[in-house]
Amino acid sequence: MSTDPEQIRAQIAELLADVPDPAQEGSDLANLADSDIDVIAARLEQAHDLLVQALESVEKG
Repeated sequence: MSTDPEQIRAQIAELLADVPDPAQEGSDLANLADSDIDVIAARLEQAHDLLVQALESVEKG
């Protein structure tokens, strides 16, 4: 696993590219279908896992 911050940022940005920003006006999250919520949750979980792996790599040095 790479510990390069720019590469990690790029991977996270790629994972979250399709996830709506709740802070953005008009994001209309209240009207998402259950399947859309499941996709968003999966993307967030993937991003979380990527960050955890990066932190573990840094700790192992």
